[in-house]
Amino acid sequence: MKIEMLPLDKILPYARNPRINAHAIDKVAASLKEFGFRQPIVVDSEMVIIVGHVRYEASRRLELKKVPVHIAEGLTREQVKAYRIADNRVGEESEWDNALLELEISELDSLEFDNSLLGFEDNELAEIGRAMQEELEDGFDSEGEKEIEEANTRATIGAYNFIIPRERYLTWIEEIKQQVGFDKESIAAELQRRLGL
Repeated sequence: MKIEMLPLDKILPYARNPRINAHAIDKVAASLKEFGFRQPIVVDSEMVIIVGHVRYEASRRLELKKVPVHIAEGLTREQVKAYRIADNRVGEESEWDNALLELEISELDSLEFDNSLLGFEDNELAEIGRAMQEELEDGFDSEGEKEIEEANTRATIGAYNFIIPRERYLTWIEEIKQQVGFDKESIAAELQRRLGL
C-alpha cells in the first residue's frame, strides 16, 4: 500500500458524508498529537476523502500542513461509495470486554499515563472501574465466602469450549501477553498448552 505525505489543502471532504463526527474531532486531534499519524487518510483519484474525515478535520484543527494519504486506485465508483459506508459500519460491530479493558486502563493508571487520551469521557472511565469492581464482588456474600460464578469466562479454541474462572483467565491473559506478546496464534497455542490440549 503506497502512502504519501500530501498537502492537507489538496484533500477534499466528501460533501455527502453520512457520519456525524464533530464530537470526535477534539479526541482525534489529541490522539494525533500524542501518538502521531498511524493510519492514513484514504482518498479517491480526485482527492475526495473515502475514509478519514475525522483525521482530516483533526489535522486542520492542529494546523498540519501535510498528512499521510493513501490514494485508493483500482476501485469502481460503486466500490468507493460502499467502502465509505462499510468502513464506518463494521467498526460498530465490535464490543468491549470490560474486564480486560479495565485491566488495560488500570495498568495505564499505574504508569501515570494521561487516560484522557484514550477517547473515553471521565464518567465513562469511572463507570468502567465501577463495573469491574461490581463484577469482582458479584457472587460474594457479606462474609466473602461464596465463589464467583457469573464472572467466569467462556473460552472457545477450535472445537473446544471451556469455562475458565475469571480470576484465572485474567491472570493467564496477563502472563501470556508478557510471555508471547499479542500474536493471536501464539496466545491460542499457550492457552491450549495450559488447558492440556
